[in-house]
Amino acid sequence: MGKRVVPRFSVSDFLAVVNQSLEMAFGAIEIEGEVASYKVNHQKYVFFDLKDETGSVSCFMTVWQVRTPIEDGMRVIVRAMPKVTAWGKFSLTVAAIKPVGEGSLKKSLEILRAKLDKEGLFELSRKRSLPEVPSRVGVISSTAAAGYADFIKIAGDRFGGVSFLVANVQVQGAVAADQIIRAIEYFNQLAEPPEVLVIIRGGGSADDLAVFNDELLVRAIAASRIPTLTGIGHETDETLSDLAADVAAVTPSNAAQLLLPDRQAIITGIKNSLERAADRYRQLVDESLEAARGYRRQSVDSWLVRLREVNDKLGSLRSLIQELNPEEVMRRGYAILSGPRQVGSILQILTKDEKITAKVESNERR
Repeated sequence: MGKRVVPRFSVSDFLAVVNQSLEMAFGAIEIEGEVASYKVNHQKYVFFDLKDETGSVSCFMTVWQVRTPIEDGMRVIVRAMPKVTAWGKFSLTVAAIKPVGEGSLKKSLEILRAKLDKEGLFELSRKRSLPEVPSRVGVISSTAAAGYADFIKIAGDRFGGVSFLVANVQVQGAVAADQIIRAIEYFNQLAEPPEVLVIIRGGGSADDLAVFNDELLVRAIAASRIPTLTGIGHETDETLSDLAADVAAVTPSNAAQLLLPDRQAIITGIKNSLERAADRYRQLVDESLEAARGYRRQSVDSWLVRLREVNDKLGSLRSLIQELNPEEVMRRGYAILSGPRQVGSILQILTKDEKITAKVESNERR
């Protein structure tokens, strides 16, 4: 029996073999535990311990991989690779971390909400109005989800002629947030972007909806140059994505109601408007006719008054002319003299009944 050969390695080779063995034995794994000794170095690297009642393991990750606030005492699930460091220390190289359990989720959400609120991401002054009747709508959702089906059905019933551009993404799970972020960026980079973006996800547990509290996703929604509408979960659910969106619907169906006008309501509204307009026009015509009748009565009355005044003036003129008529004067006992007035001249005297010839005997001035 030959002597067994004991392998000999350099330190670096040994660490490489150990890590290769760990990778082959485990690959990526998920571990659940409680966070302890959480710290960030140089705003780049994150170190913490993951522990339970009887054990503890060191963890390492980069800051950009932390998508939601973490602090000591939170219960989390990490997705990681087991590894021995160059200093011979065993640790987990973490690719993703997320809080689990109602208490940890709530605490993480409170921290992130306060942080983003302080930055002004939820300010009402940032909110934009949705177009009244959009013709191009970008939809980000899982096309296999019931929430998406509800949205499309209600949207089709409410208004026609809308073009829907759909990005099919996962709406829960480890990759969901990144897929939704890429869809938002895709729509924003189009040469002819849609007029509004709708992010749809039906109901689920707090754990299922946690993806919509992802910090990078919330920031992407707030930064979108296209107005955003969210329809996430049930009426009682509220995510940070809802707070960052321009308009937040309570359900996917409600998102369709907020996005598009009700076709039947529009028809009824137009009909009512036409009826009101017709009634108003009839009223205006009646008022115009009544006013015209009033103007006509006033005009006739005015002319009658004027005619009476003219007749009265004509009657006065007739009386005056009659009084100045020579025959009328002679009937009152007066006579008309004609001829020179010198002494010895012959005068003609015309009375009402006689024509008299007389000789001037004297002429004295009075």
